[in-house]
Amino acid sequence: MIRDDFRSGKINLETTHKLLAKLNIRCNYIHLKCIFKDNDRLKQGKITIEEFRSIYRIIAHREDVIEIFNTYSRSQKFLFEKNLVEFLTQEQYIYSMTKSFASEIIQKYEPIENVKQAHQMSLEGFTRYMSSSDCLLFNNECEKVYQDMTHPLSDYFISSSHNTYLISDQLVGPSDIWGYISALLKGCRCLEIDCWDGSQNEPVVYHGYTLTSKLLFKTVIQAIRKYAFITSDYPLVISLENHCSPSQQEVMADNLQFILGDALLSDMLDDFPDKLPSPEALKFKILVRNKKKGTLTETRERRHSDKHGQIQEFEEYEESDQEEEEDQVQESESLDVVRDNPEKGTRSRSLVRLPRFRKRRVKVALALSDLVIYTKAEKFRNFQHSRQYQQFNESNSIGESEARKLSKLAVSDFILHTSKFITRIYPKATRADSSNFNPQEFWNVGCQMVALNFQTPGLPMDLQIGKFLDNGNCGYILKPQFLRDSETKFNPNEALQNSNPLTLTIRLISGIQLPPSYSSNKADALVIIEIFGVLNDQVKQQTRVIKGNAFSPRWNETFTFIIQVPELAMIRFVVESQNILAGNEFLGQYTLPVLCMSKGYRRIPLFSKIGQSLEPASLFTYVWYVR
Repeated sequence: MIRDDFRSGKINLETTHKLLAKLNIRCNYIHLKCIFKDNDRLKQGKITIEEFRSIYRIIAHREDVIEIFNTYSRSQKFLFEKNLVEFLTQEQYIYSMTKSFASEIIQKYEPIENVKQAHQMSLEGFTRYMSSSDCLLFNNECEKVYQDMTHPLSDYFISSSHNTYLISDQLVGPSDIWGYISALLKGCRCLEIDCWDGSQNEPVVYHGYTLTSKLLFKTVIQAIRKYAFITSDYPLVISLENHCSPSQQEVMADNLQFILGDALLSDMLDDFPDKLPSPEALKFKILVRNKKKGTLTETRERRHSDKHGQIQEFEEYEESDQEEEEDQVQESESLDVVRDNPEKGTRSRSLVRLPRFRKRRVKVALALSDLVIYTKAEKFRNFQHSRQYQQFNESNSIGESEARKLSKLAVSDFILHTSKFITRIYPKATRADSSNFNPQEFWNVGCQMVALNFQTPGLPMDLQIGKFLDNGNCGYILKPQFLRDSETKFNPNEALQNSNPLTLTIRLISGIQLPPSYSSNKADALVIIEIFGVLNDQVKQQTRVIKGNAFSPRWNETFTFIIQVPELAMIRFVVESQNILAGNEFLGQYTLPVLCMSKGYRRIPLFSKIGQSLEPASLFTYVWYVR
């Protein structure tokens, strides 16, 4: 097959790249260009078949894999089936190992036909297996929905987006349908729509009082209907930030009913009249989150009546201070929160200063109000008020600054609140550049909807995407038992008593075709491994720098982490090129939940700053953990 490409004698760089791809050898074009240049002895821009074979060996053969192969083949040319079974059991921790499983691997990855027929594996076949998706760090069991999906909605972390229509900043950037499509394709299950009165009685979507462009509300709903259930079958929540007049709210209600049809949940489920349904019970349903007047029973009684022109008016408390004025919060409106001190057996009083509230009158079109079933938006006042008055189908939105105070000064009350009620956290208004906060601190207290600006890449979105890789990327992750239990004593800010920590050991062996530095095809490569989770679990370690090698740097360094609460822990691998003067250059990253890691020799795929795959760029590691 190879000789056919060399009928004219020599091949150029482009043909070399295509031929490698035909042989299932992936190679970064910049790295190949450099290797091609080194092997083009006559410097004519073309290579012979022998020079091609040399390039093939440089790219395909990896010293670290050869060492493993030699260990289990007893330095023979081939792995016998029993040798492969031994490797898979002892190194890859595949306990339900059978000869047929090993045989399937040989059939799938061994390229030499007579070796395959002999039920053996060559070094080339073994290398292909070790470079395949079967050896990725992410446990393939977590790639499907495996968690119990029959708990109430409040028992799940829910992938959530803030100001989903924006694809740039919050002040002058464009609003775009792609914001919704992109979020839905990433598994987002709570979208936000800012609705305002538009011309010709057509509601529009944009960031009010700014220069951001406008979209028609009905166009947004049409896009949502089309893409709602492509990535996930589980319920989608449309959170309305509603600034429309009652007449245009009726238009919104008409659009929602007409466009969404049977997918729109417009009545309570018979089995759930007084409790939140589960994601399983709400499969392929779209829920509206908005203000609502009256009970679910009253809504059902009005179901087929004419609601045109009917307006509900009620009083609502709103903050008189903006999020960005958090330092000027009125002390007169302080909330005394009592929390127990288990060590001293005393009760200590903590002062949580909350914004002052004032009353305002709200008008809601009955037609829109009645489309709100299990996700009624209710202004958060304080935990005591919620305990006394909040209904099961009411959810709160809390700004990040206020939520951060509560998570530090009233953590027990916060966790008790999120064990009962869906709580949405949103970025503060001063984030005009669409920057994000670290979502981990709010997952730690059980907040279900931690809403981020999906259009803004960086650490917060890496954590968001990484967390929701779990459970089949369906957008719902069952919260740990200690965040669902109303009797919980869990406190993410303190050292845990009688915890059952996980000991994690990672041997970072090598890098595979790392993204070259912008300035050259080389890099002074280093890797940072960071744990995110409860306060005592947050730690960062890094390798030494390998100078001038982005193609195949070898570290062979071992790192150990003691993780107290692995159920909440995320691990992030970041590859950088050292630059002492200008600051290190980001090359790639990968983030995932600690408990979604497979043991053994594993490949870690790398992603760019904007979340694009950088294959074949990856890290080669050995992972082991015990609890």
